[in-house]
Amino acid sequence: MSFEVLLHRISPTLKRITKKLNGHHSFFNDDDLYQEALVHLWIDYKEGMLHDKTDSYILQGCYFHLRNYLRKVQDSATIVSFNTPIGEDGVVLEDSMVPDSGSNYDYLESKLQIEAVGKECLTEREKKVLMFFLEGMSMREIGVKLGISHVMVLKIRNRIKDKYMQFNKEILN
Repeated sequence: MSFEVLLHRISPTLKRITKKLNGHHSFFNDDDLYQEALVHLWIDYKEGMLHDKTDSYILQGCYFHLRNYLRKVQDSATIVSFNTPIGEDGVVLEDSMVPDSGSNYDYLESKLQIEAVGKECLTEREKKVLMFFLEGMSMREIGVKLGISHVMVLKIRNRIKDKYMQFNKEILN
């Protein structure tokens, strides 16, 4: 039996399984889970583990693999929203990072810009402070973690914001 024949036979059921599993995980779409199941199937097929198995057995294996995969990813995922307050002053990340030029940045573009600024402009300490803010830590918690005062953390956050705004000005010009 070729892999294509197997895939053609079980694909509709596999898509229903991924749709069912994805109901609780907003950070994946059905296609992501389907692709993960296909990779799992391909590896098992290449190792010869599927040649004498029934479709039901194969689909059950995919189901358990996907559940385990989702559990592992969910345990290690840090979900951050740009609307979540960062620090004691209640400033949300979006307000502190997106420039006030009146242009409408969507969520993904803002996130990509923050990453670009981080790679090009930020010092190691600034990267650490930004990472801790994204994890939801307060200024005092970050200060304790880094061995600096919360006032210094505020100054570093303001430098990050300034660098971000400067980076955006350079891109727009």
